Amino acid sequence: MSRADLLQQEMGLGPAWRPRAGWFEQHPAQLPSHAPEAGTEQAAMAAAPAEPEPPHTGDAIMAMPRETAPAVPPPAEIAAAATAQPEPAFAPEPLRAEVRVESAQLDWPQLQSQVAGCQDCRLCETRTQTVFGRGNPQARWMLIGEAPGENEDRQGLPFVGRAGQLLDNMLQAAGLDREKDVYIANVLKCRPPGNRNPAPDEIAACNGYLLQQIRHIQPTLIVALGRFAAQTLLETEDSIGRLRGKVHRYQGVPLVVSYHPAYLLRNQPDKAKAWQDLLLAHKVFRQAAN
Repeated sequence: MSRADLLQQEMGLGPAWRPRAGWFEQHPAQLPSHAPEAGTEQAAMAAAPAEPEPPHTGDAIMAMPRETAPAVPPPAEIAAAATAQPEPAFAPEPLRAEVRVESAQLDWPQLQSQVAGCQDCRLCETRTQTVFGRGNPQARWMLIGEAPGENEDRQGLPFVGRAGQLLDNMLQAAGLDREKDVYIANVLKCRPPGNRNPAPDEIAACNGYLLQQIRHIQPTLIVALGRFAAQTLLETEDSIGRLRGKVHRYQGVPLVVSYHPAYLLRNQPDKAKAWQDLLLAHKVFRQAAN
């Protein structure tokens, strides 16, 4: 079996992503919490070909049938890929007006309460409940998606259903526990009706909540999941194919772009690219944490 075949099986083209020992020299949960240091940004890597990603929220996209091919243990050359990655290149940060939180900084319970009762946009009229976030508020990794889907709106938690299961497998393969080592949130805290794309005024209404979450958590690394989340955070219309493979910054925090798990359920060959995104995220995390 070729190295490419082994890599694809390891990427989830078998029944599940498999965790591997020794991914982290020191587990993220054991690292001290500190704000990331700003550094000199390097020249951007050559842009990858544009790869359109259809809009999606939560787990609204139906999955392809589960694969039945047996998984194999990862070869040593793949396990060592994390350390063999080249030094990540930083994309130049686009010029933009500084975004400020209009309201006073709230403590965590107050922020949760304010989000739960928010009526700042029309989404409050159609939601079942808000979706604040999930995970460890002191985690060093922060994952940001687009908006709640139907199941998220019903359960009040982000990334549930088939897309959430895939995300859990991806995190487990990276040696990360969803409840302990990462914090997961969305750009929007309420589900847009019919899982439509969020409107600009809805994004603006939720922006202060996300910024306050980031300031509380002080993550070492942010991973933007999906085209919409990446374009919103980076204020760009570039395709996800052009945004992947580079290190961006949001609110001074290194940011890596990857595919939304719901997209990967429909486009399983791109799981290999998502694996490369995780390798890049791990490399950036180690540099920022040291």
